[in-house]
Amino acid sequence: MTQMWTPFSQGDQPLIVTAVELRARITALFNEMWREDREDEPPALIDDTVLLETGFDSMAFAVLVARLDDELGFDPFTMVEEPVYPQTFAEFVAFYAQCAPKPE
Repeated sequence: MTQMWTPFSQGDQPLIVTAVELRARITALFNEMWREDREDEPPALIDDTVLLETGFDSMAFAVLVARLDDELGFDPFTMVEEPVYPQTFAEFVAFYAQCAPKPE
């Protein structure tokens, strides 16, 4: 497995996370947030899933990004000069992967 980045918010022991683990963590957190407010099952998140068709509004995505920042130690939306608006789940994950801090 390829090492991808070291999250900074996991205590004293940094964790090396792969791209697959990143995708899994984003999916798990999305599903967790979905279940906090709804009783039905969350939608399947596949590459072509359009973010605006998931049932999350812009506020829910803002909360998702904030919670990912807490867990992963970075917010890619604050790291870029030009605004980025991922439209699909694959674009969202790829944006996180692209901006993830690299191990030293």
